[in-house]
Amino acid sequence: MTTVSTLLADTLNGHRLTDEEAVTLLKTRGREIARITEAADEMRERKAGNVVTYVRNQNLHVTNICKNLCGFCGFGRKATDEGAYCHDKAGIQAQARLAHKRGVTEVCLLSGVHPAFTLDTFTDLIHWVHEAAPGVHVHAFSPDEVAHAAKKARCSTPEVLARLMAEGLGTIQGTAAEILVDSVRQVICPRKVSTADWIRIIREAHTMGLRSTATIMYGSYETAGNQAEHLGLLRTIQDETHGFTELVTLPYVHTSTPLYQQGIARAGPTGREDLLMIAVSRLFLDNFDNIQVAWGKVGFKMTQLALLSGANDLAGTMFTDDVSGDAGASGSDYLDPKDMNRIVQDIGRTLKQRTTLYEIV
Repeated sequence: MTTVSTLLADTLNGHRLTDEEAVTLLKTRGREIARITEAADEMRERKAGNVVTYVRNQNLHVTNICKNLCGFCGFGRKATDEGAYCHDKAGIQAQARLAHKRGVTEVCLLSGVHPAFTLDTFTDLIHWVHEAAPGVHVHAFSPDEVAHAAKKARCSTPEVLARLMAEGLGTIQGTAAEILVDSVRQVICPRKVSTADWIRIIREAHTMGLRSTATIMYGSYETAGNQAEHLGLLRTIQDETHGFTELVTLPYVHTSTPLYQQGIARAGPTGREDLLMIAVSRLFLDNFDNIQVAWGKVGFKMTQLALLSGANDLAGTMFTDDVSGDAGASGSDYLDPKDMNRIVQDIGRTLKQRTTLYEIV
């Protein structure tokens, strides 16, 4: 039986981890956790050097009205629910003007999948942002939103993607992935696109030259085997398209979510699981340069440990994140680059601002 130490040595010497080996690492307890994070940190240094990157971005909230109402989410509402909102052009442009004033390079649209939204709605959103914040990179729309727009417009998903690109979309969001295992999706997000459709739409986007993030939401209902299967699918897509800019690790924030309140999901990942998700992702995803830590979900001290466990990117300044806040995360609104620098310098690394596509500013 291969020991963890042997497996790590082999991986650093070029062995490509299997799904089963990833499960072994994800389930590790005790002193060997430190060996895994140390190996991942070495791999991070080879891949990304000693620079820690961040993007000056702002989340722009569109609506919390959503057709999906996933059990892991505390953000989505029905249109008739108390607290439901949908911003009009004036509301969108007020947020975009504020982003422009703050000198952001990226606006990230955070939105429920409003059942009434169409492809024209999505193109309007892009135009409104560009009018109010000229030159900004628009990072928006998950494969689930692309599928919704295609259904509404009675056209194909490549036609939707082509239109969005032509209208000024910069990159697509690799969200709505959660865990790419249909038996899990049936429990945590049954109204979202299937695994096969998510993969197909992401491949279409990449093939057309539209790059995306990759995401994994872990710590709710899935097993370590499901996590490894998800990472394996991302690695296969990246082998074929090279279209993912980074992996965004998203720990499940449980507090105000139906899945947890109904006893279906557990209380989110532990700190051990947070560090091993970062570390194993770095070791397993040998074709990804960038592994991002979600500081708004794990807190600043765990963020620093994640940077010592394989992560090299601090995501963005964000300014607002109602999705995490509504689920129960505290301190998820804004991270000042001065505070980023303190976290990064303290562990002997260098902070640099990047664009959405990882060009150093």
